[in-house]
Amino acid sequence: MAWIHPDRFVDVTGNRFLEVSVQYPSSRAMAPWRPLLLAGLSVALLTLAACGQQTPVTTTRFNAFGAQVDLSLVGVDQRQARQAASLIQQDFAFMQQAWHSWHPGPMGRVNQMLMTGEPFVAPPSTMPLVRLSQEYETTSGGLFNPAIGYLMDLWGFHADSVRSRPPPPSQQIARLVAAKPSMAQIDLEGLELQGHNTAIKLDFDNIAKAHALDIAIDHLRELGIKSALVQAGGEVRVIGDRSGQPWRITIRRASGSGVLAIVPMRGDESLVTKSDYDRNFVFKGAIYHAIIDPRTGSPAALSRSVTVLHQDAATAAAAATALFIAGPAEWHAVATRMGIRYALLVDAEGTLHMNPAMADRIELVDTSARVELSTELLADSGGEAL
Repeated sequence: MAWIHPDRFVDVTGNRFLEVSVQYPSSRAMAPWRPLLLAGLSVALLTLAACGQQTPVTTTRFNAFGAQVDLSLVGVDQRQARQAASLIQQDFAFMQQAWHSWHPGPMGRVNQMLMTGEPFVAPPSTMPLVRLSQEYETTSGGLFNPAIGYLMDLWGFHADSVRSRPPPPSQQIARLVAAKPSMAQIDLEGLELQGHNTAIKLDFDNIAKAHALDIAIDHLRELGIKSALVQAGGEVRVIGDRSGQPWRITIRRASGSGVLAIVPMRGDESLVTKSDYDRNFVFKGAIYHAIIDPRTGSPAALSRSVTVLHQDAATAAAAATALFIAGPAEWHAVATRMGIRYALLVDAEGTLHMNPAMADRIELVDTSARVELSTELLADSGGEAL
């Protein structure tokens, strides 16, 4: 995965940590972080050991993309843990600034230039997201569409704090839907972009955090780290295992409270959950969330949450978004087109819809939940991922 960080080759060991504690059993140590990289960054270095194991698991915590990020490294020494944590924190700080949808920065300038209809040289950091989004829009049948930034504006989701408000007027929604902004209306040649619809406004929030997880894993591998976990909110990417045991990742209930299921993961896998509790507001008792159906211009109404298990996190995030919008009647067909092997959807009534392969992978904690198993997805039967 090609992506260049301007500080990629600096001496990351120069970033000071007060202490890294390696003890058995677990211990916790706090460390400061340079405020220039990420305002309000709070780092906790924890060292954990699996019961009966002598291989340490060192976890660093910091904030990025509006979520707590956990970086867990297995079997590395203190110097390597410091180096890896410093690199990943710098990367996340840069990516958050480069891809932010409403703060002033590179994405704002890209959106301004797309409106002109003229070709322009885009920041290199945005190009992978454009390419991936064009692919995901095609395979999802248009359900995943990051070109609808003006709809996100209209609903009030381009704000650091989402406040209760009346839904936008239906005429304004209809006008933006009728303009049909699409990733397919952006030409990409080398480092140049050119927009062909003034209604396009890019908003990569649905995959930016997941793509950052994929980049983090690539950089950890460059450092020779073979077992690690990077998690940000409901999105996680793992490689290897946790001291000989699988990583055990929880899926929250659709309400956002409590645990619905646990997924053992090892090797090279990602798990992404998209839900209506992540970013929303309530007005007169109704919940309005930030997963907008580009066909209607309003929050998708048929799902409460979707979890997708896939190798890379960006694909899992795009698919989870598309399946959420598709709802219980169409998720299976969309998952097949996107080459997804494992998917779980909780519909508006609380029923769990999943394919048999996903049912085999998860450990269902909420045994009272109603479950509907689909037929196998195409990829489960040996089909090729799209």
